[in-house]
Amino acid sequence: MRSLILFALLAGLAAGAPAKKVEYVGTEACLVCHEDMGKAFLKTRHGSIEKQRGQSCERCHGPGQQHGEAAEAKFILNHAKASPREVDTSCLTCHKNQATHAGRLHGSHSAGQVGCTSCHSVHHAETTPKAANALCATCHRDVTAQFLRPHTHALTKGAVQCVDCHNPHGTLRNAGLRGTARTRNNEPGCLNCHADKRGPFAFEHAPMRLEGCGSCHESHGSANPRMLNRAEVKNLCLECHSNLPAPANKTGTLGSVATGFHDLRLPIYRNCTTCHTRIHGSHVNRDFLR
Repeated sequence: MRSLILFALLAGLAAGAPAKKVEYVGTEACLVCHEDMGKAFLKTRHGSIEKQRGQSCERCHGPGQQHGEAAEAKFILNHAKASPREVDTSCLTCHKNQATHAGRLHGSHSAGQVGCTSCHSVHHAETTPKAANALCATCHRDVTAQFLRPHTHALTKGAVQCVDCHNPHGTLRNAGLRGTARTRNNEPGCLNCHADKRGPFAFEHAPMRLEGCGSCHESHGSANPRMLNRAEVKNLCLECHSNLPAPANKTGTLGSVATGFHDLRLPIYRNCTTCHTRIHGSHVNRDFLR
């Protein structure tokens, strides 16, 4: 009975004893075994941490004392084998307050369990834009195929990059877009390049304000000229401007086409933009005429 009581007391003392603090050993100790990887890392932007504290490796992998003494991987954080949540927690220790990473926890990559190291190689130099597009294509194969259509943004020619329109670290906006018509007041990300379509206009085309460019155009690529959603312009316009009554529409421009005037049997009326040239918006005419 005494031996049981003594054992219980000793176990309680051991449980209450403070854990031994694991110490930092410095980058030089890491380079003893990981020389090639360490030297490559020190040439990167992350390697600049070495100039500040001399703990560039341990800033991400944690204190290396136990790892060095036991030479076992379990005592260090290995991002290649860690869960996406552990990887994100490690990276966001430094990057959480940066504007480009502000939506990381809300973005689709985070929701899909895509960790930071799934795209970034921390030990090597920064990725070039061309390599970044190829990296996006490894998962987004359906989108990559859209850029092979006859009418597309010139991604394959290097004129634009995926990250010009999308924030890969995540945003609160749909598809990780950097800007949309709803959130930036008639200034979706498209207008950063297509500045001639930029408003505000005295007479606005409602889709530009409410739905953005995607209401008429396919953003990545299309089989139709001007990357339109429909092969014929009239079919696209008639999705909104049909002959259906629209009692709630006080302006008389939506759902109330004058069929006696716009006779679609005549070729002249089959391309709406022949007359309505300012279809994105106008300063002089509410019908978007010349």
